[in-house]
Amino acid sequence: MELRTASSPKDVKYYTTERLREEFLIQELFVPGEIKLVYSHIDRIITGAAVPVKPLVLTAGDELRAEYFLQRREMGVINIGAPGRILADGKAYTIGYKEGMYIGMGVKEIVFESEEEEKPAKFYLNSAPAHKSYPTVLIKPEGTPEDGVVIVKDENKVELGSLEDSNHRVICKYILPGQVESCQLVMGMTQLKPGSVWNTMPCHTHDRRMEVYLYFEMGEEDFVMHYMGEPSQTRHIVMRNEEAVISPSWSIHAGSGSKAYTFIWGMVGENQAFDDMDGVAMKDLM
Repeated sequence: MELRTASSPKDVKYYTTERLREEFLIQELFVPGEIKLVYSHIDRIITGAAVPVKPLVLTAGDELRAEYFLQRREMGVINIGAPGRILADGKAYTIGYKEGMYIGMGVKEIVFESEEEEKPAKFYLNSAPAHKSYPTVLIKPEGTPEDGVVIVKDENKVELGSLEDSNHRVICKYILPGQVESCQLVMGMTQLKPGSVWNTMPCHTHDRRMEVYLYFEMGEEDFVMHYMGEPSQTRHIVMRNEEAVISPSWSIHAGSGSKAYTFIWGMVGENQAFDDMDGVAMKDLM
């Protein structure tokens, strides 16, 4: 498990490109046959991925000083690869492309599997400290509700922006109060429509929580310019397919791509209200 410490905005405005990438960019997450994890001191979020060629067991490791990974934590998972399974204390959940799971505190054994070794699943995960155990559920954007399965509500599929402003997008909220309960983790996915490249614009900050973005559905030659920093001290990080970026609560988080793309957002902190944000006027960006 890689460790990342917190950074002050007073220091970040003096960072070089190399230092920005070292502190905030997460690369090489999806490695076949491995579980990769990055532990950030910012709200203690863990960002990671599991690509099971053979079954992979998630363990706490020495870094957590815990008997098992979710002893004091909760976790959200979204699959961006081929179909796979997650076994949570022996119960199997089949997870297709862009389907997800919430796994509550107290689940001791977590195993990641792929349906086909030649076409592995790509399980992307965010984990946060927890104080209470909530039910473990499978989350699907579409389908019929059944026991242990939550279908994303229509009101949690929000279409925003326009092609004229290059930000026509659909936000699909997976984990949030009123749909999938959690202690602090909020998680979802935003997909840009063809011809649009801007996400989260006008941009914002939210002092009461931090955020991690994972950009994907990009070609080899495609990229996203991810913008961060204080509104008056903006910086950028060039990001490629299936790379993630840590966004502190004091930082804006927005991106513009060479073409349309999709990203997963995960937020942790003291407030779960999706619209708890402090908007930044376009004219105030520098």
